[in-house]
Amino acid sequence: MGNDKMCYTLMHREVPVAEIVLNPENGWVQKIGEVYDEAHVPVGVSVKKGQINRRELNEWWRGRGIPASRDAFYGLLESFGVATTELLAERCYGLSLSDQYWICPENSGLKWSEINFFENTFSEDVGNILFGRPVTGQPMNLVSPDNTSDGWLKKKWKIVNGRRCLIKGGSGATQQEPYNEVLAAKIMERLSIPHVDYDLIEEKGYPFSICEDFITPDTELVTAWYLMQTKKKENHVSVYQHYLNCCEEHGIPDIQRALDEMLVVDYIILNEDRHQNNFGVVRDAKTLTYRGAAPIYDSGTSFWWDTPTSRIGSLARVRCKPFKKLHEEQIKLVSNFDWLDLSKLHGIEDEFREIVRNSEFLDEVRIGNLCTALRGRVNQLQSIIDGGITYSSSVDNLSMDVRENIAYHGKS
Repeated sequence: MGNDKMCYTLMHREVPVAEIVLNPENGWVQKIGEVYDEAHVPVGVSVKKGQINRRELNEWWRGRGIPASRDAFYGLLESFGVATTELLAERCYGLSLSDQYWICPENSGLKWSEINFFENTFSEDVGNILFGRPVTGQPMNLVSPDNTSDGWLKKKWKIVNGRRCLIKGGSGATQQEPYNEVLAAKIMERLSIPHVDYDLIEEKGYPFSICEDFITPDTELVTAWYLMQTKKKENHVSVYQHYLNCCEEHGIPDIQRALDEMLVVDYIILNEDRHQNNFGVVRDAKTLTYRGAAPIYDSGTSFWWDTPTSRIGSLARVRCKPFKKLHEEQIKLVSNFDWLDLSKLHGIEDEFREIVRNSEFLDEVRIGNLCTALRGRVNQLQSIIDGGITYSSSVDNLSMDVRENIAYHGKS
């Protein structure tokens, strides 16, 4: 493709996918040359008559960059002297700890086995800057999976005892998100729902959640968003049904059960941000066969995380994603509750108290309100399952239309 300094081969592990040229000013895909292997083109990026859709490939490539909403975003770009996060991703060859794609510079001779983050060490310089720690005394190393981590919360990757672990912070006055991650994992452990385990750590007096990467050198995450781009959604088909249809078309097993489990958990913890890029499926990166739904992860933006203490468990109905706008509507999508035994959550509020026992950010009043509200959510879900509604006047006094929705679900 000539002598352009931004010429690369898009790679999938050791498999060459296509020749590409990046714009040196912004890092976007400027040109796509020869396509070597259509089967290995990223999921959700279309190929017609042997040509990769450049707009869609650009959307995929830009989606690998750090979002502008991330804390310290602009300071990071300034520190490294790059104009865009696409150029930052280019500095680490587009490598990620979520999938097996990367870009190989023309005539570089680089090999996947020598540079992938699953089997090789990486720099913590980017993560340290994102955590407010300036790197001094030596040239900064940009070869890091932090260049391709999404989400708006402060986060960084770190190798801990040989394991690739993601450390993620909280926000606002309560810093509640890390505690919520641990609570959600405890709930799913009790209910035998496949999930990512989270623990708490503390850095400079602030709480952070930490979890091990559930993707291995042989697998990759395909989020719901990209999977749903593989098939045109008809106007009369709901987003929920469209996702099921796409999974069925790709032969992905047990998706409805996995969705039932996710919707139940999100109802209990009042998850507000289960968007289409924080759930999905796991694919074998070598055979391209799908193994099934990804374990549930990224549940921190939940459990009245930014609600004033006095409003926890109030009349206000909390919005949700990804299939409906309100939890009272979304829970109706659960196909059946036969697998669910809510008695296993007996005393879960006491376990939450233990999780936040040493918190400097959650006072006793807020903790008490959260524990009462958590028990109320479990009781409400049991009422939905039983086809009736019983509720405490101190927790989520439901308006009449919500009660009717719950009653309707119980009869359906």
